[in-house]
Amino acid sequence: PELPAPQRYRQPPWVGAPQGTLPGVVALELVLAQSERAAVCLSRLGAYPTGFEFEVLTMTAGDQPELDPMLFHNHIGPGGAGGIPDEMLRLGIQFADGAKVTNTGGFPPHPRPPDSPIMVPGGGGGGGGYWRQSQWVWPLPPPGPLTLVCEWPAMDIPLTRYQLDAQAILDAAARSQVIFSDDHLPDFPDDDTTP
Repeated sequence: PELPAPQRYRQPPWVGAPQGTLPGVVALELVLAQSERAAVCLSRLGAYPTGFEFEVLTMTAGDQPELDPMLFHNHIGPGGAGGIPDEMLRLGIQFADGAKVTNTGGFPPHPRPPDSPIMVPGGGGGGGGYWRQSQWVWPLPPPGPLTLVCEWPAMDIPLTRYQLDAQAILDAAARSQVIFSDDHLPDFPDDDTTP
């Protein structure tokens, strides 16, 4: 007998970029931070009606060891301050209203919306001294300054800040195009056991 097709659900907006939507793009070409050993760069930002996704490029000097693909993921264990390993690249964003989000905050609640902005890792790839990783940020920022922050102790990159105008992101979000809407799909079932 043929198995029934699995049920598709509408993805909560805080989990990731909306499927079926073409983002508005902000070209950054930004070296966010650099040491003699490594550099952290942002190459593009894709804005959607519900949030934005940015691409982080990490590269190291030729005499450095290969990059660990988990350098963006918070695998808490022995290591840096607060239990975050020095090898982990720490990323953060502060909105104009003071709200903050980092890649060290864990995963978002599901299926209930979070109380504050969140950052979720997306796809990535690379090898040797180069790695690319996307990060999803929900929701869109309010107008005003948006501060990007990074720190990478293992690569001698101190806490570094860069400020940009959130209006560029909001303008790009207004240019995004919904190609295939998922409004007709049901929400994920609510699980009363979720705290």
